[in-house]
Amino acid sequence: MKDLTLIYNARLVDKNIDVKNGAVLISKNKIAGFPSKETVKEMLKDQNVSKFDAKGAALMPGFIDMHAHFRDPGLTYKEDIESGTMAAAAGGYTLCVLMPNTKPVVSSQEMAQINNSKAKLAGYCNVIQSVSITKDFDGKTISHLDELNAKVVPLITEDGKEVASSAVMLEAMKKAAAKKIIVSCHCEDPSLALAAKPYRQNALELLKSGKASPAQKKEAAANLKEANVLLKLAEDTATLRNIELAKEAGCHLHLCHVSTKTCLDAVRRAKAEGLNITCEVTPHHLGLSGEKIPEIFNVVNPPLRSEEDRLACVQALKDGTADVIATDHAPHSEEDKKGGSPGFSGLETSFAVSYTNLVKKGGMKLKQLSELMSARPAEILGLKNRGLLEEEYIADLVLVNLDEEWTVHGDEFISKGKFTPLENKKLSGSIMATFLDGKIVFQA
Repeated sequence: MKDLTLIYNARLVDKNIDVKNGAVLISKNKIAGFPSKETVKEMLKDQNVSKFDAKGAALMPGFIDMHAHFRDPGLTYKEDIESGTMAAAAGGYTLCVLMPNTKPVVSSQEMAQINNSKAKLAGYCNVIQSVSITKDFDGKTISHLDELNAKVVPLITEDGKEVASSAVMLEAMKKAAAKKIIVSCHCEDPSLALAAKPYRQNALELLKSGKASPAQKKEAAANLKEANVLLKLAEDTATLRNIELAKEAGCHLHLCHVSTKTCLDAVRRAKAEGLNITCEVTPHHLGLSGEKIPEIFNVVNPPLRSEEDRLACVQALKDGTADVIATDHAPHSEEDKKGGSPGFSGLETSFAVSYTNLVKKGGMKLKQLSELMSARPAEILGLKNRGLLEEEYIADLVLVNLDEEWTVHGDEFISKGKFTPLENKKLSGSIMATFLDGKIVFQA
């Protein structure tokens, strides 16, 4: 068995470098070095070395997703660990942080370790399973947090909902701060979200047949617009609350799927104060706005926002206010999606949406996009040997064809969730191959 792999004729890109005609040598599961052109010529003759010709494509550190739903346990008709990790590999991801809103809710370290082990066994992408802030999402019990080890569970979250009680959230944040565990918040005031629910339900009722008249579509859009106003207030008010609570608790606060200018401005101020705060923006919030028909019919939490908010998301990623791009991959069955379940699959389109909107159209350097998708999430999660192209780093890599333009078709996704708001849209940047621990786990 060959222990050495040479990837050559590659454009090497990470947070710090952008070098053409480069090569990477992998020994077992780590980056062993960056051979010179002369050394590459000699190694190409060596029968004991596996070779991979990148053909000029960009070789980058594998992407790290701080926010994904693999629906395991209990909801595996939507996704499971194997299908989710296969979809992740197809999207260039080599590590995903999984949300705990499963059935039952992941509320213990033991449950988290089961999913981590399932992913290891599947062998396509590593996962870090997060644990709920309150036990079983009951909104009050936090004693289970005392048993967590930050090295196994570096992040807790109530994603999918919010901890309604500020007192409970404050105590949970204090426990997390003592253990150096990240508190990741789905910022959504529950009472405002509840007030928005009838408007969304009315809209879905009008649209459910799939044959709504122009008048019905207009009425549905009006209902969704009312819902989205309330849901914007829900995100804005909860974000401000959680920042204040985190300031008091002294914890590391990570804000999920930030989608409004108001929230991003609040993060900017909090960082200027020196608070330990990070946040993520999703590809769909940076690439899509949702004020008009038909875009407004793409139901997701938080909703697709105004063009002003979308541009604020783009700017926040450019200026460092937003730390990472996270997919919020939320696959659903066709039946559930038709019934109004919020969210959609995003792992397999994430890089292309981000590259198209930020680099190709937005002028961002590819190095900065690599930082947002690899180096910074690795840093936040305390992964000291991932996210960069450096010697002794784990050889989790992705090879990307930056020149290829392709059309999105959800039925071609590896994920069980086939719905995407990007259906039939053209994007630039396709995943050619993904390497996990130095071995190919996806190849187009």
